[in-house]
Amino acid sequence: MAIRLIVGLGNPGPEYEQTRHNAGFWLVDQLANSLAGCRLQRESRFNAFVGKGAIAGREVWLLEPQTFMNRSGQSVGALARFYKINPDEVLVVHDELDIAPGLAKMKKGGSAGGHNGLKDITAALGTQDYWRLRLGIGHPRTSASQQAVADYVLHRPRKEEQVLIEESIDKSLRIVPLVCEGKFDTATMQLHTV
Repeated sequence: MAIRLIVGLGNPGPEYEQTRHNAGFWLVDQLANSLAGCRLQRESRFNAFVGKGAIAGREVWLLEPQTFMNRSGQSVGALARFYKINPDEVLVVHDELDIAPGLAKMKKGGSAGGHNGLKDITAALGTQDYWRLRLGIGHPRTSASQQAVADYVLHRPRKEEQVLIEESIDKSLRIVPLVCEGKFDTATMQLHTV
């Protein structure tokens, strides 16, 4: 198996564009911009921005749901069914509270860990067995912040955090060709090596 669909999670609208919760959108935007002839365009039947490009010689779909985060599964499920993409051919890129800014981790399956976007995707795909690329945004408790989690993810990162998140996105983009070839062990080892 190899990845045929890369989903970036976030919330639509300019008021959310720069918030921590949109880290998945940031990566997919950069990926689309790096691929020849790939443009993310609104597709009403999927309620998402959709693009297609060649990565490692393979056709890969890019998707940014334009529902709110907790309804992301609508778009993911609709596109996966339409193009007959199996759950283990899906990579969901999302913000991760339990990982520090500057780090990214990849895994297949597991619980949603309180992430409402993942919960909805799991429900839409009927399984937890899809790949996740988790971009660390840190947790308010680790910065001694009294901010509630919902408030924290819907705010912009501090400048120093933004730099670290961008570094983790750059590192993550370098392993995308490997996952599109199905070289998950190599990709994971590269990503997890600091």
